[in-house]
Amino acid sequence: MSTSKAPWRTRGGLVTIGTVLTLVTGLGLTVLGLGAADQAVASFDAASWVWSKGKGEVARVNGVTAKVDTRVDVPVARNHTMQISQNDRFVIYRDVSTGVISSMDLTSLKMFATTPTNSGLGVSVALHEDAAFVVDAVRGVVRQIDPRYLTPIGQPLNYPPGITGGVFDGKGRLWIGVPSQGTVSAITAAPIASQGTDQGGQAATAGPVQVATTSVAPASHDLAISTLDDGVAVLNRTTNALTSVRGDQKLVAQLPLAGPGTVAPQTWGLSIPVTVPDARQVYVVKGDKMGPSFQVPGDGPELQPAVAWEGFFYVAEEDTGTVHVFDGQGREQKSIQVPNPGGPLELEVRENYLFINAPGASTARVVDNAHQVRIVDKYADDVLGGDAPPTPDTPPPPPKPKKPEVSKPGAPRNVRAAAGNAEARVTWQSANPNGAPITRYVVTGAGKTFQVGADQRSLNVTGLTNGETYRFEVHAVNKKGDGPSKTSNAVRPTSEVPDAPTAATAVAKPDGTVAVSWPAANGQGLEIERYAVTAISEGGSAPVGESSSAELTVKAGELEYGKQYAFTVVAVNERGAGSKASPVSNSVVPYAKPEAPENVEATTVGDQKGAIRATWTPAAENGRPITKYVVTAAGRSVDVTDGNAVTMTGFGDGETVRVEVRAVNEAGESAPGSATARTVAMPQVTITGASSTFNSGTVTFSVNAGGGTATCKAKTDKGGTADGSCSSLRITGLKPSTTYTFTVSATNKAGTATKDKKIVTANIYGVATCKNGEDGDTATYCDKDVDGRNGNETFSVTRQDDNNKTGWARPGTRLQAYCKKSGEEVFAYIYNKNKRSTWWVKISSGSNNYIPWAWLNLDGGDNINNLPTC
Repeated sequence: MSTSKAPWRTRGGLVTIGTVLTLVTGLGLTVLGLGAADQAVASFDAASWVWSKGKGEVARVNGVTAKVDTRVDVPVARNHTMQISQNDRFVIYRDVSTGVISSMDLTSLKMFATTPTNSGLGVSVALHEDAAFVVDAVRGVVRQIDPRYLTPIGQPLNYPPGITGGVFDGKGRLWIGVPSQGTVSAITAAPIASQGTDQGGQAATAGPVQVATTSVAPASHDLAISTLDDGVAVLNRTTNALTSVRGDQKLVAQLPLAGPGTVAPQTWGLSIPVTVPDARQVYVVKGDKMGPSFQVPGDGPELQPAVAWEGFFYVAEEDTGTVHVFDGQGREQKSIQVPNPGGPLELEVRENYLFINAPGASTARVVDNAHQVRIVDKYADDVLGGDAPPTPDTPPPPPKPKKPEVSKPGAPRNVRAAAGNAEARVTWQSANPNGAPITRYVVTGAGKTFQVGADQRSLNVTGLTNGETYRFEVHAVNKKGDGPSKTSNAVRPTSEVPDAPTAATAVAKPDGTVAVSWPAANGQGLEIERYAVTAISEGGSAPVGESSSAELTVKAGELEYGKQYAFTVVAVNERGAGSKASPVSNSVVPYAKPEAPENVEATTVGDQKGAIRATWTPAAENGRPITKYVVTAAGRSVDVTDGNAVTMTGFGDGETVRVEVRAVNEAGESAPGSATARTVAMPQVTITGASSTFNSGTVTFSVNAGGGTATCKAKTDKGGTADGSCSSLRITGLKPSTTYTFTVSATNKAGTATKDKKIVTANIYGVATCKNGEDGDTATYCDKDVDGRNGNETFSVTRQDDNNKTGWARPGTRLQAYCKKSGEEVFAYIYNKNKRSTWWVKISSGSNNYIPWAWLNLDGGDNINNLPTC
């Protein structure tokens, strides 16, 4: 295992001792030197480092404040899945996509090292105080490392391939489950070298020690492990028995599970919750007794194992982002919502707090020991580390899949047997589960019945008699019952068995296949008829095919993409006798092109010319991280490396654009997801009506904005404008009895459209006004036309000239007003509110005929400026 020290960048610059001083000072600490760990450690209590997948950042969440106090940028791991192991002194990250492990010492924040491992799921890192282990579950190798330098300590411990577990209990023992043997083992770590040791970090001790092994199940049963405060709980997923090992005490509880159960990696307290995702049921076990059980609301099998915390149980659901909460009696409490989690939720108990992280979301949650929940903004900008990254568009949620019909499983495929010396090896490929997970397989033959875990799919039957003929039947079981059996070929055990192939090599190909090859086996004088290949993964093994030559290509899709596999090969001779298995091959991670992006949507961008916006939900990676999305439209393309949305421009106005989105990983481009949108088109204006008063005109209209946002304006050919509403506009200050051309315009990013409408303003009238006084001559002044001056007289000129008098208007007469003209001042005295003016109003459309404005009160507020000048 080679290692190298690597710089780590925070937002804003390289982590240096100066950065450390700033950080430590900002946290209220004193810099005590690299050896002063005990005092510095206190500042990191009640904190948890959480991963943000889309941003490539780790952030430290303070449980007391529920805030991020620093962030570290890991740009090379953006969009990768990250495993984080942490305690109060160290944080160790494993990039699942590359296999690279990196370490950070929290007492100094400056010591970093990296070391490679096989990529994919199947390798994990365990950390407890100064002890760290790398667990290769596929190959069965458990290696202790120095958490400061990631260098090996002593020799690794080797187990049969396909182990499970690899988690510390509260006493610092690492527990490993071995399904092929039905056992669990406890390992204690060797002490690490002192700080004064050279940078290699090698300890003086021999290495880790296996201190206990306990039988918890028959061989070849599926096992799930949850470590305890002092010991381990092992769920036999084949028989539904939960075995608790605490010191010398071993207690077994048989559970009535309606499907394969799961347990959280760690359980704190005496109550151990067992979750059955398919049935959405949780069973609580205390010792060898079953406590309360409860149903989790909702549907679908996406439940994660229940986590016990301070007498409550927290059950996360990936597809809805919900954490269901139940008290110790199984009564439902208020659930916790994490919108758009973008993958499985991570629940970890640390220092009297439960931390809930959604690696694909911008927020996390902190739950205290009173079960109070607070939201954490992982991208907060007021922390050491600099600017918060932009939040991408939230893609639409995927549609919920239809619930499959559930029935008994189908028959196992390709049931084969190979004889050995007084034994036989039976293998088969998975049966169709028919809507419910397979809980186990049942093998009968040689007068015996065996139960085998759903993830094992092979069995060595020993104690047979050489020379006798045996056949074996295999059938699958799910919650609906037993499926049909398939019978193997006949075999006759013999001592004439071939040698095992001496090696096996595996290569993952970009088309999703895996090529497995090996040197030809020695048949010891008999012809090798075929080779049987078995794939080993974390916690299980299964045959993947047979070949008459020294190579086999495992079909694409036969193995799970993104998961580690290693392979063994058995040689079978012409008499049906099989060898022992070959040594385990190298590990590979099958991969293929990504799946097509789903929920692709294309929409008009209303505030940009010739633009459309595409959004999509992330594609299934199929074993390799997606490096980019390629979005194509109308012969052009753009690469998107951050987020799941893009705006494309440069298209024609009103153009219908088909958008295709392809995901790209190491294997190539996916099939496209597509959608269609139309860019903003020129607006269209439709005049729907018009009206006027003597001094205003109103036009009503409708606007088709062409998919964008329109602004509207109206103007007349003689001046005057209005803007605002795109349904009705009114222009004021017009002249009465006048024809205007109104032009209505609507404008969006594609341009401006106009429509005209002729409007004639209304006539304006006035009332001839003369009101008598109270006594004397004033009391009759306005009654009739008399010689001399009188109210309401009309003239052909704009002065009171008897020679040009044209008449008299009786008070109250309505007269049409055409225009105004300046002339002799007239004072109406008490007869019209002391009105005085030099303006005269023309009241005849043809000949000159004027009345003093002092005697004519115009409609609309008697405003002389409403009239044009004659």
